[in-house]
Amino acid sequence: MFIPQVLALEFQGVWQQGAMLVGHAEPGSKVVFQDRVVSLTPQGYFVIGLGRDVKGPLVVAVSRGKDSRQYSYPVAQREYKIQRVDGVPQRTVTPPSAKVLERIRREGRLVRKARADNDQREDFLQGFHKPLEGPITGVYGSRRVYNGVPKNPHYGLDIARPTGTVVTAPAAGIVKLVYDDMYYSGGTLVLDHGHGLTSTFIHLSGALVKAGDRVVAGQAIAKVGASGRATGPHLDWRVNWFSVRLDPALVLEYFPAAQ
Repeated sequence: MFIPQVLALEFQGVWQQGAMLVGHAEPGSKVVFQDRVVSLTPQGYFVIGLGRDVKGPLVVAVSRGKDSRQYSYPVAQREYKIQRVDGVPQRTVTPPSAKVLERIRREGRLVRKARADNDQREDFLQGFHKPLEGPITGVYGSRRVYNGVPKNPHYGLDIARPTGTVVTAPAAGIVKLVYDDMYYSGGTLVLDHGHGLTSTFIHLSGALVKAGDRVVAGQAIAKVGASGRATGPHLDWRVNWFSVRLDPALVLEYFPAAQ
């Protein structure tokens, strides 16, 4: 059967747990993914994200005028390892009081708010580079055991470097949040790349930018630290599509910035 070109969808990336995908539809189309109407650029590009444990098939619906169609995509499942981390402050494993728990909830709300904007900038289309080079000491998806206590999975890419090492913006964006000392994540910075895609940098020793700043790819934005729940100095870089946590390693693999 002939399918009108206006209903065609194309994707860059891989349909795999933790993946970011950039799609293209005819400009002016309506695209719906996981019950969310997805914003398109004037040229028809859009971004979506797949969570750590999402299962397929996933449906993307596209419509324009009276025409509509649904596409179904299988999702490759992943196996995640267990990572044991000993030597973190025990207070970051078992919060000691109701007051601390309220602080944790309050800080979580700040981060969720910073990730919630659907800004129409297109910075994500320029690709990404590592915010710094160094040994990889933690990966996305691994089930974390802190001081012998099983906790939530790890959702970032850990890069070990000495305290004070400069962290650069992996892509252009707007700084949405700078916070000196969150309970779990320590020094925290959220950078918005547009269309719900954000980078978060945690355990920092300091920020070199402030909320509201526009930064370019490669610009110095922060310094490595060991604040929050950490055993030593490193950067924990996280990528989100709104509240969906993505794998930074897959972002780098499938959406590298031009050299």
